[in-house]
Amino acid sequence: MIEITKDLFIGSQYDYEEIVKKQEGWFVIHACKEPYHRQALGYTGRGAANTHPEYLIAKRGNRLILNLVDVDNPAYIAKEIIDTAIQAIEDNIKTNKVLVHCNQGCSRSAVIGLLYLHYINIISNNDFEKAEQEYLKIYPVYNPANGMKIFAKTNWNNYKLK
Repeated sequence: MIEITKDLFIGSQYDYEEIVKKQEGWFVIHACKEPYHRQALGYTGRGAANTHPEYLIAKRGNRLILNLVDVDNPAYIAKEIIDTAIQAIEDNIKTNKVLVHCNQGCSRSAVIGLLYLHYINIISNNDFEKAEQEYLKIYPVYNPANGMKIFAKTNWNNYKLK
């Protein structure tokens, strides 16, 4: 778990389960379908019904639970999920520590962290590859899957503060 800017931490499922879950004063973004989205909605098959009102995003108390999988094809990454995660960080970081985590802490949560730092202009480089190199100095375990990387690159300028 690494603090990438004041009170914003990026990490893994282990960091959540062994550290953050036991503490007060945290807002948590579960950037992984398994096991949190499945547990929140209670489905047992391959996935939740796409007609379910919380198919993409569920909110439970101080937790935002995303139906986000690490895929090679960015077409399966809903922009609404990433937009909601960025907004949730912005809304909660003023009053809580925020942890964004996925299973291993190197792809889904790491990309959300990178996009948020771009959003708040900590990483302001308009060249995505150069921005990634800058981010690696802050978060050295950044290693996104192809889908997350292409999503971030394609949408890079959508997350820049105007």
